[in-house]
Amino acid sequence: MLFDAQIHDIKMWLPWLRARREQSALRAIVEQRRRMLSPEQVAADSALIIAQIEQMSAFREAKVVMLYYPVHNEVDLRPLLTKYEGQKTFLLPVTHRRSMEVRPYDGEDMMRKGRLGVPEPQTPTYDGPIDLILVPGVVFDQHCHRIGRGGGYYDKFLRKHPYTKKIGVCYTFQLKKHNVPHTWRDHKMDRIVTPQTTIG
Repeated sequence: MLFDAQIHDIKMWLPWLRARREQSALRAIVEQRRRMLSPEQVAADSALIIAQIEQMSAFREAKVVMLYYPVHNEVDLRPLLTKYEGQKTFLLPVTHRRSMEVRPYDGEDMMRKGRLGVPEPQTPTYDGPIDLILVPGVVFDQHCHRIGRGGGYYDKFLRKHPYTKKIGVCYTFQLKKHNVPHTWRDHKMDRIVTPQTTIG
């Protein structure tokens, strides 16, 4: 009986392990391409994405917006921080060993590099409602599945906010036409925005 239970457990975990391996392989390929982008390309594509976000009612009506501090040529949404200063409360993630919290952005002077080397706000923790979350990712697909950096921080955090609108942002080459490998732990987006199109 014990042996049968062990075999059952292995069969249950095999699809998850296979998906994780496929995610890692795809993540490495796309991550490398993103890191090769020029600063000019990052700025131009980011501006196109920001322009689309600004037209969305989910953003226009939001009072509290969570976004992220870009690293390694991620889509740069930081212009929103200055353009809408005083009009919206912006939150940025702060990572701990196994979890992620958010804190209000209060200017670059209040930013310090965190445990993952990403600048983080040195402001008090925010635990109130969030109207909109703008989510980074390495790979997305047409069905709004997302492959992140691999730490699982966003997936855990997003599960705590099931009713908050979640919009993934990425470059065109990061959006795949085929279904990307995913597991039950991977949180879907409500919408995805690229420089050329919007999905969802």
